[in-house]
This record gives sequence, C-alpha cells and structure tokens, in this order.
Amino acid sequence: MSPGRADDLILVDDLILLKVTRFARRLHRRGASVGPGRVEDACRALAEAGVGSREDLYWVLRCTLVSREEDLSAFDQAFAGFDREEESQQHLLPASDDDEAAVAVREIVDQSEEGDEDEDEDEDAAGRRSSSLERLRQLDFARYSEDDLRQAARLVGEMAKQLPTRRSRRLRAAKDGTVFDKRRTLRAAMRTDGYPVARLWRERRQVPRRLLFVVDISGSMQPYARVMLLLTQAAVQAGRKVEVFTFGTRLTRVTPELRSRDWNRALEAAQQNVVDWAGGTRIGESLQTLHRDWGSKRIANGAVAVILSDGWETGDADLLGREMAWLKRAAHAILWVNPLAGRAGYEPLTAGMAAALPSIDRLLPGGDLRAIEGLTEVLRTLPELGGGRSRTASVGPGRSRSI
Repeated sequence: MSPGRADDLILVDDLILLKVTRFARRLHRRGASVGPGRVEDACRALAEAGVGSREDLYWVLRCTLVSREEDLSAFDQAFAGFDREEESQQHLLPASDDDEAAVAVREIVDQSEEGDEDEDEDEDAAGRRSSSLERLRQLDFARYSEDDLRQAARLVGEMAKQLPTRRSRRLRAAKDGTVFDKRRTLRAAMRTDGYPVARLWRERRQVPRRLLFVVDISGSMQPYARVMLLLTQAAVQAGRKVEVFTFGTRLTRVTPELRSRDWNRALEAAQQNVVDWAGGTRIGESLQTLHRDWGSKRIANGAVAVILSDGWETGDADLLGREMAWLKRAAHAILWVNPLAGRAGYEPLTAGMAAALPSIDRLLPGGDLRAIEGLTEVLRTLPELGGGRSRTASVGPGRSRSI
C-alpha cells in the first residue's frame, strides 16, 4: 500500500490491514487462493470506494480477494462471520472528523474478532496434526513404533489407490475417441434413412497393470518390509492384479494372506507363513525359484516388478545377475527400492546391487513415507514412459545415476 494512502482510512496500517488480513486467512483455511497482493488490493479499494454499508463491503472484498469461481462459496461462508450485528452498526467509512465513523469502524473490527479464539484453537490443532504427519513422513521406518505403523497404514492405503494402469487392446464406446466405429455408425444411420448423421467413435480403456512385489524380509530389512507389505496389502484390496512374494533365504508367496481386509491380521498371517522371517539374504536363489516355479505361469509378463531390498547378497551374485536379466525380459519395468538409497553419499557398490543394476529401470529410496510416496508416483506415471526403457536410476532426493 502506498504511503499516500495512510490518511484515507481510519488506522489503515493497523486496523483495516489487520482486519482484511484476518479475513483473508479465513478464506485461505477454506481452500481459497488468497495472496498478500490481493490483501493489499482490498485495503486500497476500501480506501478508494468509501464503503458505507455491509453490501458495499461484501462486493469490494469479493471483487478484490476472489479470483476463481470455485472460491465464491468459501468467500460467502467466511463473510457470513464477518460481522453479526445490525446493519446500522456495519460501516467501514473513509476517515473524517466524525467520531461516529470511527466508532463504526472499530465495531466492525471487534465483531470480526468474535470466534477468533476458537478458530485459533482449530488452527493450532490442525497445525499439530500437520506437524505429526510431517514427522511421520520423515521418520525412518526402522524407528517406527506400533502407533506410528497404525497411522502409516491409513496413509499407505491412500497411496495404493494410484497404482499403474495400461491401455487395453479392447475398445469401448467413447464420445471423442480415436477409432472410428463403423458398425455403430451404420446402425445409427438406419434410423435416419441410411444417412450417417452422427459419427461414432471408440477408444482404448485404461485397465490396472499387473504388479509383482518381491519383498526382502531378512533381518536388516524387517522394519522396511512391514511398511512395504502395507502397500501390497492395500493394492491387493483394491482388486488389482497383484502378486506378492517375500524372500530371505527362500521365496514364499504371501498373496492369499494379504487378502484380509484387516491390515494387522494380514501382516500377522503373512509373517506366520514365512519361515525365514528376519533371517539371511539369498536374492539370486529366490529369483531363480520365482523363475522356475512361476515363470511358466507368466506371472511377470508385462508386470511392473517392484523389489524391496538393500542388496546385501550372501549367495551367488552372478546368479542374481542372470535372474534379473530374465525378469527384465519378462516385465514391463523393474523398480528396485533400497532403504539405503536415500542416504547422502550412497553408491550401489555391493556385489548384489552391482549385479542387479544393469536390469533396473528405477533405483529408488525406501526408508520413509516420502520415499513410498515417490514410489507410488513413479508407478502412477509409468505409462507415460512409452515403449522405451529409461536408463536413469534415482538414488536420492534430487540425484540420479545413469545406468
């Protein structure tokens, strides 16, 4: 606001600016897009317009603070609490020597502050929830308590709703499709004496893409495996084509156990079915079992394969490399989620990671909820990669490694 406007409103720098700022804050809490520039415009407009009634005040604020049609409802709700007294007391006037005008302005400000304490309490509660959520997002899975795991289960369940899809080869009717539907067009023309008045179209529909999760449940991976199994359980519940295997020293299919709607029971059932939980790590032999016992069932064909492991191979690294090459030929894409990859200075130099790296399409961190969010985002955007494979592996926030 320019200095020359300081005398145009009663206490414009303190009283009116404070009032409009608080009103803008209410709008923002209701989802409206309001920035500092619009607050300044509103103060300047109030100084210029000489507002003398509640209706004038409504239209000045609406014209300066609202820029989107979808924000009108939020504005009306916020303005309903702007003042609650009789219209005779609702004035925001240009400055003058009239004491009644000063009283009217102060009454509006005082009325606008009614309920601010309750709103501040709500804002504080929302701030605490936001702070708790941010702490949970940044907390390493290895430090999760049981209560943290319960909170994470709900968040991970929401993430699982945005998993990959692909374009089906089957076509369906569409208003603006890409394939001309001759049969339906000719059939419709029979109702117009053979003249094809309307041209009808078809398009390919989006269907869930097959998902294959292979989760390392060895001792070092146990806390990270629990959260990954939460994601797989939510994906199974979504009715998608999902298969889930765990491995330590042997491969175990846990898809049936994860069909339980109760995530806690699902995890307990999966853990009871796995005999090598928190044991050693033989990645190559586990993938060889997947190839031998499930390869003929085409379980990996066209799937997005997600492997969660820190890559500490205690078996034959060359075997791991060969089995990863098979998985690469069968799958649509391979994502390797490594909890160590999000740490500063990490390089995939262990024998297991070095053997697997040539076959990996994405190397992603997996140590906290932010990493899981990143994984689901990559899964969601996989169709945008097109037919070619990307040879860039993400190894941490803002970092990439060419492979």
